[in-house]
Amino acid sequence: MSNANDNRALARNVTRLAHLDLPGAGQVYVSGNYCYVGHIPNPAHTGTTILDVADPRHPRVVATITLDDPNSHSHKARVVGDVMIVNHERNNSGIGRKAEQLPGIRARLREALGREPSPAELADKLSLKEADIPKLLEAEQKPYQDGGFKIYDVAKPASPRLIAYQKTGGIGVHRYDMDANYAYISTEMPGYVGNILVIYDIRNPQRPVEVSRWWMEGQHLAGGETPSWAGRSHRLHHAMRHGDRLWAGMWHAGIRVIDIADIARPTTIGAYNYHPPFPEPTHTVLPVPFKVGGREVAVVMDEEDQFYNAAETEARRGRPHASLWVFDVADPAAMKPLSMFEVSELDSPWSRTPGGRFGAHQFQEHMTDTLVYCAWFSGGLRIVDIADPLAPREVGHFIPEPVGGRPSPQSNDVDVDARGLIYLVDRNVGFDILEFHRG
Repeated sequence: MSNANDNRALARNVTRLAHLDLPGAGQVYVSGNYCYVGHIPNPAHTGTTILDVADPRHPRVVATITLDDPNSHSHKARVVGDVMIVNHERNNSGIGRKAEQLPGIRARLREALGREPSPAELADKLSLKEADIPKLLEAEQKPYQDGGFKIYDVAKPASPRLIAYQKTGGIGVHRYDMDANYAYISTEMPGYVGNILVIYDIRNPQRPVEVSRWWMEGQHLAGGETPSWAGRSHRLHHAMRHGDRLWAGMWHAGIRVIDIADIARPTTIGAYNYHPPFPEPTHTVLPVPFKVGGREVAVVMDEEDQFYNAAETEARRGRPHASLWVFDVADPAAMKPLSMFEVSELDSPWSRTPGGRFGAHQFQEHMTDTLVYCAWFSGGLRIVDIADPLAPREVGHFIPEPVGGRPSPQSNDVDVDARGLIYLVDRNVGFDILEFHRG
């Protein structure tokens, strides 16, 4: 454990209270005196860690949920009251996607060659190494069927109790929102291309019931729709509820606003897409629950989707990194961007470290003032004030040192508790509790 006197981290107006070398994480969520961390795939198959953070200088792990399915991960966790939902999503989706293409490619090669294609020929067509072919064939023979979400009773956080496992489809559930009544799930489903929204009634959390679905026109292949985009580039990342609307990040399709006043019939009432020209996909859309500078605004975060390696860097050189946006959303049918906030590569010593990412990823999914706490991969934590929605400005930052033998920090998610304390998790290794000192 590190403490506030650790001077290896780069910081301004932010102090570290505690550090743990937890396995890499996809999401951190704080509820009361407990913190819930969903983990990226890891050798120990750790799905969720629950920590007691009543004393923020001495966080204690009180429970660990280990997955019994080595083909899945559970890297998201959210809690409302005594109910926790975690996702179930396929590991190694790259190989899984190639396995879905394999029958068609094998048939075309067979026809062209007049014989069965060799492993080397299959690997070449699929842009794989020949050593990957056994894993590919295994994935073809055993299609993934375990995607979905699990519901736990966490009335006693140290003793989480599984009460429901709702299966969905495809590679499973990625991200979601929830309240005491409903879960707003982003998942693949049979008959659709890419993730769609499926709303479940969870008032009886032991028996979730599907209420409705929403998707972009073109996603419902089984319904006769034809996408106007390639692959899964246009899909739901996740949707956040605010009143009777859901605000959705749609990856390379930008933003959608969905009316759920009639929750059985979700309806699109607004759309805005800035891809192109901006290359990085839309991750999260959060309406600010109060006016800022006299305007109704939303903050929007893109995800840096490019890694630093020789091929990617050369191919993407000169393109802007993922950013934080501020949008005017007074009329969802006529949304417009007001400003952007970016971090310079000069602001992190690890901005071009091979194998990592540098750019925006996620912010805390609730706001009580004009501060936006952003996880910026190798840029660490950036605290941005949008009091002037036309000119966001950084008021603090914290870049943790790399740990666990990793070449760079990869700050992946952030949450802020009722005390104003900040919880930052790393995609590879690391968990920090931080305190912001307003200048």
